[in-house]
Amino acid sequence: MLAITQLRAEPLDVALTTPFGIAGGTQATAQNVLVRVTLEGGALGLGEAAPFPVVSGETQDQTLATLDNLRAVLVGQDARRWRRIAAQLAEAAPSAPAARCAVETALLDALCRRAGLSLWTFFGGAETSLTTDLTLVTGTVDAARAAAAQAATDGFSTLKVKIGGGSIADDVARLDAVLDAAPRARLILDANAALSADDALAVLDGLGARRTRVALFEQPTAAGDLDGLRRVREQGRVPVAADESAKNARAVSVLGRERAADVINIKLMKCGIAEALDMVGAARAAGLGLMVGGMVETELCMTTSACFAAGLGGFSFVDLDTPLFMASRPLVGGFEQRGPRLALAGIVAGHGVSHT
Repeated sequence: MLAITQLRAEPLDVALTTPFGIAGGTQATAQNVLVRVTLEGGALGLGEAAPFPVVSGETQDQTLATLDNLRAVLVGQDARRWRRIAAQLAEAAPSAPAARCAVETALLDALCRRAGLSLWTFFGGAETSLTTDLTLVTGTVDAARAAAAQAATDGFSTLKVKIGGGSIADDVARLDAVLDAAPRARLILDANAALSADDALAVLDGLGARRTRVALFEQPTAAGDLDGLRRVREQGRVPVAADESAKNARAVSVLGRERAADVINIKLMKCGIAEALDMVGAARAAGLGLMVGGMVETELCMTTSACFAAGLGGFSFVDLDTPLFMASRPLVGGFEQRGPRLALAGIVAGHGVSHT
């Protein structure tokens, strides 16, 4: 028995240098939650919840309230049985994946720190580094051009462009500006479920011959519109990724069976770590490619996701860039970032992140 003795949670508010705009809305401050889990003997682990109301409907206040309720579920349990605990958390708080993710992260961090084991080793140790894209949020044509030019200067070869917040003509104009400013970059288009299949195909048609620069179209249509996803995949002549449509392993299996996607975006924050492992298994069984992403997260959850993806291996698309949007850094440690490269080999125990 290795008992969990304490669960603590507190607000983690971090202003952003640039408001994080997607089709559904904009976030100017990351209103996250920092979680601490303590084990018998004193081992301490940190986790992060990053609720994004316009995506998941979760808020910081709701997350704090959920974590307060989950304390009774968690304290006194044997930490070594973390998969069983994750199942109990899912049963107790099925609509609060950010809170569950934070607890699972903190629990695994504490276990790995106690064992002197890095989290990327715990997940399998397949790779020790990843290469991330850089997100260009919604905004003006000039802002997209300037951001793309700076990203190219900083060495980013894949740019993820948020679209769907305005007209099709505006989206095409922004994409043209990005392609001009970063002539060697490949693009991931991310509509965050905001478009119809017709509009998504119109965006691709608007790019003309330059649609070959599009490496992936992420969630072009509504979460429940698998027919629309399939149509974009079949008629758009670009690979399609499912994000909002892929919230659990069962949904991934359906996406594979319906041939509605080529790639699954695995986000720990939308399902928790245990379910994310099942999602990877379901995606691989269905022959689907893998992407790792996140909400608006600090280096704590971004490093956890990097350890997850690198440890398991086989992730073709990496979108772990939101720490670059943080105006301050209340946390230290985690992956070492140089341009687009995320190096994990220096992490020796847990995710390696601590609170300043």
